[in-house]
Amino acid sequence: MLITLALRNVLRQKVRTGMTLLAIVFGVAGLIVSGGFVADIFVQLGEAIIHSQTGHFQVFKKGYLEQGTRHPERFLITDPVSVVQALESAPQVSGVTSRLSFSGLLNNGKRDLAIVGEGIEPRKEAQLGSYLTITAGRQLDDSDTFGMTVGQGVAQALGLKAGDRVTLVMNTAGGALNTLDMELVGVFQSFSKDFDARTVRIPLHAAQQLMLTNGANLLVVSLHHTDDTDAAYEALRTRLAPGLDIRSWRELSDFFDKTVQLYDRQFGILQLIILAMVLLSVVNSVNMSVFERQAEFGTMLALGNRPPDIFRLLLVENAILGLIGATLGVLIGMAVALGVSAIGIPMPPPPNANLGYVAFIRIVPTTIASAFLIGLVATVLAAIFPARRVASTQIVDALRQGV
Repeated sequence: MLITLALRNVLRQKVRTGMTLLAIVFGVAGLIVSGGFVADIFVQLGEAIIHSQTGHFQVFKKGYLEQGTRHPERFLITDPVSVVQALESAPQVSGVTSRLSFSGLLNNGKRDLAIVGEGIEPRKEAQLGSYLTITAGRQLDDSDTFGMTVGQGVAQALGLKAGDRVTLVMNTAGGALNTLDMELVGVFQSFSKDFDARTVRIPLHAAQQLMLTNGANLLVVSLHHTDDTDAAYEALRTRLAPGLDIRSWRELSDFFDKTVQLYDRQFGILQLIILAMVLLSVVNSVNMSVFERQAEFGTMLALGNRPPDIFRLLLVENAILGLIGATLGVLIGMAVALGVSAIGIPMPPPPNANLGYVAFIRIVPTTIASAFLIGLVATVLAAIFPARRVASTQIVDALRQGV
């Protein structure tokens, strides 16, 4: 009876109900759209980091992250083939590629530029580096004995173009000076300006020849699905020999975690603003409705209904409004997300990045659930104070409002 009466009252107050529903629907849909947009930023930034630099995991000797940049020759995995085979046996792994890090000077015949280099396996890196764009020339190939690709910043600093000859100067693992003449086959661009401004890539066998070693510094692991990162961590860690360490892409990318923290705080503030907006809108609507219905409530009290019955009636009415508004908000928010995602939103490059991207609005179940609950809870909370005030009104005072 209570629910039936509450539903009739909701349908009877068509204008007031429509205004309240509009505020709820706008708030819930806004949370779903903004939350889906933020989630897409996280996904695209993470995939850009994984598929242009870090892979899903990196395996290296302990201490490499702290000192390996200055002395990569001290942290060589001397038998990378056996470690690669052990890692590739994990079911989540799609591939493992070796990298040999070095630093030195790149000379174009006129001047030098300090660079950080990577010896890579071209075919495997091409599969991993799907977010690495070749802006001039082509990618390295397994047949390139002395080919080189450089970041866009390196090419601009030295005035290089595809087909140019350059000289790479560096120290071997034993400390001797070694040089190698290379042909520039391509210029790449990643999402990071810093990476492009100092990085060159050459075939792994050429880097090993330069450093006079058969080892590698890094083993980069790629997975079939990024969502398997946490599950794959334990499976891979148990396959490592003593003295080796493994880190996930999130541990290797401080920039990603800081970006996530920034947007999470901004989205939290947005949720609070929308919650307050829905609360104020519903409180205003309920107050006006309660004032107009004072005589009705006085009549109910005079017929024997108790004040708690009036309180519960108003709460149920607003719960029905919240359910209808939150449901409509979810449906409209999902429709907007699907419509916008079908078109895409062209975005400029993020801070410290080179490349723009096309953003989408992702449908995230947790965001939808939280938006629905915020719409429902805010509507019910907004009715508590007006309902308590009406329930405590004397019968005579309530009936006088109808005179």
